[in-house]
Amino acid sequence: MTQHINKEREVLTRVLPTEAATAALGTAIAPTLLAGMIIYVRGQLGAGKTTLVRGILTALGVKDRIKSPTYTLVEPYSVSSLYLYHFDFYRLRYTDEWLEAGFREYFGGNAICIVEWPEKAGSKLPHPDVAIDIAVTAGGRTIVVSATTEAGETCLRALQS
Repeated sequence: MTQHINKEREVLTRVLPTEAATAALGTAIAPTLLAGMIIYVRGQLGAGKTTLVRGILTALGVKDRIKSPTYTLVEPYSVSSLYLYHFDFYRLRYTDEWLEAGFREYFGGNAICIVEWPEKAGSKLPHPDVAIDIAVTAGGRTIVVSATTEAGETCLRALQS
């Protein structure tokens, strides 16, 4: 696994050669997350978004089967007093559909919200603390993790060390 850190933009880039390495990055991200954080996970179909999220959720202590919420749009999890919501907006037909489904109430509290396909929800979706972009490359996957808030920067610094 190679790593490049761009200090000016608070970005961490890693090349992950295997699916197991993608899940392991999720495991590394998990302890850096705080209640109330919003995480965006972007990438093409089959890029490994759900694999990364499985790594995060498993490391946070989720014991249930972790499946992609492609058809349900959200999968809720509870670990101790922490609530986690895994969203997948791939199947949204229009940008306000997530609002009409009542999902706004999940954001802004103490839950951690992880959102696959956030671009499908449009500009009304709250901004993330951490954005993770995954691209399939010849060597596996290139993952770029960027911070957009102070909580996100704390997460990124923990990953960098």
